[in-house]
Amino acid sequence: MAEVIVFPQLEIPDTIAAGPGPGNTDPRVLQRFASAGMADHMQADVLRGMVESKLMLREIMGTANVHTFGVAGTGWSGLDCLFSAVLPGDKVVVFVNGTFSGVDGLTLRMKAATAEELAASPLDPKPASVTVVSVPHGQSVTGEIVQAALAKHQPKWAAMTHWETGSGRINDLRGFSDACQAYDVMGLIDAVSSLGVEDFRIDDYPGVDGWASCPQKGICCLPLTYAPVSFTDRYIQNLRQTGCRTFVHHPILEARHWGIIDGKDAEKGVYHRTHSAYAVAAFHEALRITLQQTVAGRAKSYAFHEAALRDAVTAAGCKVTSNMTSLVVLNLPDSLKGREMELVQACRAKGFGIWPTLSEPVQVRIGILNLLNQRAITDIVTRFVGAMNEMGAGIDMKQIGERLEEQYQAAVAAE
Repeated sequence: MAEVIVFPQLEIPDTIAAGPGPGNTDPRVLQRFASAGMADHMQADVLRGMVESKLMLREIMGTANVHTFGVAGTGWSGLDCLFSAVLPGDKVVVFVNGTFSGVDGLTLRMKAATAEELAASPLDPKPASVTVVSVPHGQSVTGEIVQAALAKHQPKWAAMTHWETGSGRINDLRGFSDACQAYDVMGLIDAVSSLGVEDFRIDDYPGVDGWASCPQKGICCLPLTYAPVSFTDRYIQNLRQTGCRTFVHHPILEARHWGIIDGKDAEKGVYHRTHSAYAVAAFHEALRITLQQTVAGRAKSYAFHEAALRDAVTAAGCKVTSNMTSLVVLNLPDSLKGREMELVQACRAKGFGIWPTLSEPVQVRIGILNLLNQRAITDIVTRFVGAMNEMGAGIDMKQIGERLEEQYQAAVAAE
């Protein structure tokens, strides 16, 4: 009998998560996670925590939607729940302008494909009922693009990513919602990267019937906790009529455990599947933090610190092509062009977790999720410019540092 190998205890070092996500978890969230007692998913405090989280989430998302809750897992779990109402043969238009909207498009093609279409190409189906509108990398989806596509194809569903972190572009949410209303289309929005970062209320966009986000970006919770989702009564009524092909991520069944039964709030949830007391405690605290800081306050802070980072890397010779406030996507100086992957790997080897883009053209992505202070931004700039200098960029770090300091001092004086 072969000897059983017991590997050494896994030690994962503390690094700077300076990419598009997951973000840096607040210590208060980690403390709540670690201090939660051993309890089953039907214990009274766990159920109370889920009900309170549901109510806090409605405030953060800015909605009166009863079906607003968290889907256990990562952002992909929330998106799977969002797209679950799309059935084989449904007519769909999806807008793609980067890596993650592209994956959304693939998910929708899989869900809308007939059995024959899926069998013909199981991992990359091309259903006749789905139209993919591709917008070049580095450009945003505009309201005009959405209007033209919906007018032409008259679909049942339209889907768009609000903030596309693959290219760092914000897409036109107002234009999307207006177009969906104009053509009586049910809109679905991937808000994985925008919720908790941008100041918006989902009820201000009546053309959108379903929303999905994630726990580990703007909400700044642990990745495997809860992905926020919210659905209008219209979406839920459609689901009641058509059903969907999932049990675990079924929006109506999933909502029952959060105390949402028959379209109304209940005192406590009923069993759907096993939930983690640790995850509930962490998610609950992350929502409390967001409400204490306010969405508007966080959005203002993101805008300020992103501007400071953008100015510093621009002064270092980089060209920023993104328009998000939690992520800077840039081209390196001409002297380092073509060495993006080398630079990213060198940074990550030193615990500085920046990312390349995952599709062409290759660019560098630097994120500031929950890194909203002068010390953190200065550390990011120092590490990034230092890495470029190690590759021969010859940038005057002292000048960059002084420029950054002046920007923060000016902000302090203005207050």
